[in-house]
Amino acid sequence: MSAQIPIAVRDRVSERAQKTLDVVARFVEEDCIPADAVYEAQIGVGDARWEAHPQILEDLKAKAKSLGLWNMFFPKGHYKESPGFTNLEYGLMAEWLGKSRVASEAVNCAAPDTGNMEVLAKYGNEQQKATWLKPLMDGKIRSAFLMTEPQVASSDARNIEMKITKDGDHYVLNGQKWWSSGAGDPRCKVYIVMGKSDANNKDPYRQQSVIIVPSDAKGITVERMLSVYGYDDAPHGHGHITFYNVRVPVANLVLGEGRGFEIIQGRLGPGRIHHAMRTIGAAERALEWMLMRINDPKKTPFGKQLREHGVILEWVAKSRIEIDAARLIVLNAAIKMDEQGPKAALKEIAQAKVLVPQTALTVIDRAVQSFGGAGVSQDTPLANMWAQIRTLRLADGPDEVHLQQMGRNENKRGMAVTDKINAQKAKAEELRKKYGAKRTEIGSNIKHSKL
Repeated sequence: MSAQIPIAVRDRVSERAQKTLDVVARFVEEDCIPADAVYEAQIGVGDARWEAHPQILEDLKAKAKSLGLWNMFFPKGHYKESPGFTNLEYGLMAEWLGKSRVASEAVNCAAPDTGNMEVLAKYGNEQQKATWLKPLMDGKIRSAFLMTEPQVASSDARNIEMKITKDGDHYVLNGQKWWSSGAGDPRCKVYIVMGKSDANNKDPYRQQSVIIVPSDAKGITVERMLSVYGYDDAPHGHGHITFYNVRVPVANLVLGEGRGFEIIQGRLGPGRIHHAMRTIGAAERALEWMLMRINDPKKTPFGKQLREHGVILEWVAKSRIEIDAARLIVLNAAIKMDEQGPKAALKEIAQAKVLVPQTALTVIDRAVQSFGGAGVSQDTPLANMWAQIRTLRLADGPDEVHLQQMGRNENKRGMAVTDKINAQKAKAEELRKKYGAKRTEIGSNIKHSKL
């Protein structure tokens, strides 16, 4: 809650945001987390799960609207659609949302809709906003984001092969996409698709375009739903989708031909930080489950409660330190985005994108270990949490791509720091001569005693 806001950022959080944060926290803890189990039960079993839309979710959405919790993710000062919260303020709220499966959707702040709404709000024209952005903001429909392709290394977006060919007043799409998250939901009515519209452009970053495609367009086939460590995430799902001569009006192109990379970078930056924000919440919930387990008086291996075994308390302490440190990395990125925009905060966003999932996975793994066999079963949320968060080391670019770029940028200081250190050595040599100080050899200050 607001009392838990890190002191380093508290003066940047408005009184209104603090009050809203308290409302979010209570809504998640008292309504959403208890509703998670009911949501799972209402989805049901078998193929019917892909057509399910649990009533409890609609009831939660109605309550969220009545509480004023809706579309909080649009950052203040960057979107006219914003309800008035900064990235930092929403980041603190999103942490709570990450503790529940249904919470983000209940307040209309769920991926991939958030990123798609930002694309439409920032780059879409008025007609595109009226047709697609408004119903998304109202929570009437859902969407999917189609970029990754199975036949190429999609971590390098220049490899994307989906063809977007102009034919009169239409574009024709041919190709395939996978990991199209959200495509399984019967309410998913629109795809935001990245493809190649000018393969011969000499600039590899001007070959791609982004286009809006209705999910029921002729020629689209959802081939299958992919599973994540055995979880199919119905009805949301992760689709493998083929396009065969899919015709889309020219008016559906976003921003213009060759602007795909610009749009995608604008989308993925905020998306990465949103994932990190929610993941902090998941790590906190995992720690809570671990604390419950180690204080269970019925669990007494070797005659002691788990909390009485030294290594367990060490796990708790490390988890607390790691979560708190990761949170500050996330909030630092959010502040940079607020002040200078996502493009200026690429380093900070990448730091959060890499560090936070790894931290959460470590904490969840400790919690699993404390539960033993129960930790990998459906009797706790831990196994599912681990599976979902493990995907974040791949989603929106694998860790290695971000680390390579960060390492390359950091190494640009290599010659400058070399010159600085050499200058410091030279100055030290001058001072040594001035003061008649002898050079100290390595190990010369170590006293050796006779045995």
